[in-house]
Amino acid sequence: MSPADGHLPNGHLMERMPAVRGRLTADASLAPVTWFRVGGPAEVMFRPADADDLANFLAALPAEVPVTVIGVASNLLVRDGGVPGVTIRLGRGFTDITADGMSLTAGAAALDLNVAMVARDAGIAGLEFLSGIPGTIGGALRMNGGAYGRELADVLVSATAVARDGRRLEFSHAGMGFTYRHSAAPDDCIFTGAVLRGEPGNPLEIARRMSEISDKRADSQPVRSRTGGSTFKNPEGHKAWELIDKAGCRGLSIGDAQVSEKHCNFLINNGTATAAQLEALGEEVRRRVFETSGVTLEWEIKRIGVPAAEGAAQ
Repeated sequence: MSPADGHLPNGHLMERMPAVRGRLTADASLAPVTWFRVGGPAEVMFRPADADDLANFLAALPAEVPVTVIGVASNLLVRDGGVPGVTIRLGRGFTDITADGMSLTAGAAALDLNVAMVARDAGIAGLEFLSGIPGTIGGALRMNGGAYGRELADVLVSATAVARDGRRLEFSHAGMGFTYRHSAAPDDCIFTGAVLRGEPGNPLEIARRMSEISDKRADSQPVRSRTGGSTFKNPEGHKAWELIDKAGCRGLSIGDAQVSEKHCNFLINNGTATAAQLEALGEEVRRRVFETSGVTLEWEIKRIGVPAAEGAAQ
C-alpha cells in the first residue's frame, strides 16, 4: 500500500531507518523532480537537515542498504522500476554560498548558476562557465562539470564529503583526481560542499560573459524541452554531436523519446516517453555511431535504478 494512506507493507525498508532530523519518505515519486519527467519511485527518500544529520544517518544505516545520491536531476535518467534502497537528496541545509576575497564556499546543493551569480556580485571572475551548467556543485564535483571552455578542476580548491560509513572527508584539488567529466573520489562518498577560487574581475564584464553563455545555450540547446542535458561524453578528438549527426541520428525516435533536432547530443521526452525508451534510444545512437565511425560513445547522463519488471517484483 502507499504511505499516503498511512500504511506500509510488512518488511518495508522504512522500518529499518535510523532516527533523523531531516525528512524520510517511503516510496517517494522521483519522476516529477527529474528533468526528463520519467522514472519509478525511490524505495526511501532521505533529505538530511545538514551535514551532521547526513553523517549520523549513514553511520547508523545498515551497510547492506544501497545508497544513491541525486541533485536537481538535470543530467539523470531514473529507470522505470525505481531506485532500491535509500535515495539521498540534499536540500536547504546545503545551499549556502559565501564569498571571501577571491574564494567562494558553496554547499553541494547550491545551483551552479547561483554560484556564478554570487561570484559576479563579488567581482570574482573565472566562474562564469558555471552559469551554463544546469546542475549543482555536488554534481559538478562528481563529474568535473564543465562548459564553454572551462571545468570545475580549473577553479576547485577543496571539497568536503561524507563517506558511506558516516566519516567526514576532505579532498584537496589533487585528491579529487579530476579527468574529463570524471572525479576519482570514491563512488560511495557524498559531497557536501566545496571551496572555489577565481580572480579579480569587473562585475559588469562578468555579467556580460554570463549573458553570452545564456544566449549560446538558448540558441544551441533544447533548453525548454524535457531533456537530460548532454547525453554522451565527447570522445577524445571528436565531438559527440557530430558523430551522432553523421550516423544519421538527428531526430531519431522511439515512441516519444527523440534525439533532439536542435542539438543531437540531447535526448528529449516529447510527452509520454518512458525511461526504458529513452535509454533504448541512447543505446541505438551508440550502436549507429560505432557502426559508422568505430567510436564507442560513453554515457554522460547518469542512469540509476532498475527496469520496470524488476521494480514490480520487489
